[in-house]
Amino acid sequence: MNDGPLIVQSDKTLLLEVDHERADACRKAIAPFAELERSPEHVHTYRLTPLGLWNARAAGHDAEQVVDTLLEYSRYAVPHALLVDVAETMARYGRLRLEKHPTHGLVLVSNDRPVLEEVLRAKKVAGMIGDRIDDDTVVVHASERGNLKQALLKLGWPAEDYAGYVDGEAHPIALDETAWHLRTYQREAADSFWHGGSGVVVLPCGAGKTLVGAAAMAEAKATTLILVTNTVSARQWKDELVRRTSLTEEEIGEYSGAVKEVRPVTIATYQVLTTKRKGVYPHLELLDARDWGLIVYDEVHLLPAPIFRMTANLQARRRLGLTATLVREDGREGDVFSLIGPKRYDAPWKDIEAQGWIAPADCVEVRVTLPSSERIVYATAEPEERYRLASCTHHKIDVVRSLVESHPGQPTLVIGQYIDQLDEIAAALDAPVIKGETTVKERQRLFDAFRAGEVGLLVVSKVANFSIDLPSAEVAIQVSGSFGSRQEEAQRLGRLLRPKTEGRTAHFYTIVSRDTVDADFAQNRQRFLAEQGYAYRIVDAEDLGAR
Repeated sequence: MNDGPLIVQSDKTLLLEVDHERADACRKAIAPFAELERSPEHVHTYRLTPLGLWNARAAGHDAEQVVDTLLEYSRYAVPHALLVDVAETMARYGRLRLEKHPTHGLVLVSNDRPVLEEVLRAKKVAGMIGDRIDDDTVVVHASERGNLKQALLKLGWPAEDYAGYVDGEAHPIALDETAWHLRTYQREAADSFWHGGSGVVVLPCGAGKTLVGAAAMAEAKATTLILVTNTVSARQWKDELVRRTSLTEEEIGEYSGAVKEVRPVTIATYQVLTTKRKGVYPHLELLDARDWGLIVYDEVHLLPAPIFRMTANLQARRRLGLTATLVREDGREGDVFSLIGPKRYDAPWKDIEAQGWIAPADCVEVRVTLPSSERIVYATAEPEERYRLASCTHHKIDVVRSLVESHPGQPTLVIGQYIDQLDEIAAALDAPVIKGETTVKERQRLFDAFRAGEVGLLVVSKVANFSIDLPSAEVAIQVSGSFGSRQEEAQRLGRLLRPKTEGRTAHFYTIVSRDTVDADFAQNRQRFLAEQGYAYRIVDAEDLGAR
């Protein structure tokens, strides 16, 4: 028996004792291959999954490292069957390879003939393959490159893609590092992506994912299509590229609801690409409008289903996914793995914080009690209504006011899901509100005023969750969210993580109604941040002076 912080169980769950002196070191060591499932106060539960192990394998971790980590930190003997299973699961990755054949084009090759025989007999694969060249090689229809990778992943035999990429239309792009330099981890991320050819880079919000994209573009020196979440994000990308690279404004086009420009570097919103009219997607010709050398997917964890279908046909193009978290609430992490590419680089948030590139954050859950009248309404409501009722209790307005008053002079965001609630808070605090119906021009005006210090308090809906650069924000107060979404929690904290003057700490508050589904969802939301090493303190609203 070892005095380790980890208990490894035969059902592939890992129990981490949070208060153990080696808990932080253990958490960092298992993060590349284990996913956090539950994070109550004292013992966090992780799980080993095939996809987690294959992502670790693709990022350069081998089975020996994973096994050694489990043995080093486990308090008790690790079940032998689990260690065998880890080694065998990781060994499945790469037994099948997609390659380019000099005469037959795209082929599937195996170094394990029985595996090839197994997958060729699967109904899902039947229509994607052609003639058998020899015992270990079979022709693949070029248009099925993405679909075949999806199918093989589901069969438990993920293929490594060595079929290469077209260079695309050449276009000169260089980083302009006269006034700045890529940070070490940004360079490592870009190099890891380029060496792998396609895949995902995972970095904290505020750690400069846009610059990793710019570095990849400078490597490709080719026309680039950048897909982003919204128009504000598109314009931020354009500003950064003009500022940080040799590209001029005339070389960068915006393709959104308002503007339809196709230029050597084109920035398009997911929304415009997935707009459907009479059963068809009229803007999909953008994908074929140029011979793109690189496609960048910003916030890849948010990719809509139609973009996955389009991406299946873009496998000959280099593809870079950028995200703060690979968690997808729809469970389509496997589609990101097979169609965009595996995880190529992942920097833990606390590591970047320790280097001083993102701010430390104090995370606090403030619990309020529903008054008797609201509790009766909540108890008798339909299940689908309960979260809204618990989230929108009027008690939260008093708590928000108290929290805002406790941080005088600090730029503050109040973030929520329900527009009526946000309008009420904005009116009570005499603050501007940004929501879906706010025009892009007005959003930009308010964001600029916030950055400039002219507006110290903004009330924002989920439109501000993603790709909004507000480096001055020091306090965020979350009043409601998307039903326990871990990715949303990560994005909202990310709004605060740009380094502060004099190394000041950011403050992230979540106001939660106790004994309701609001509290249940809050616990799920916090899982991702607990995985990154952030601890939530729990305080009672009455202790803040709010009742």
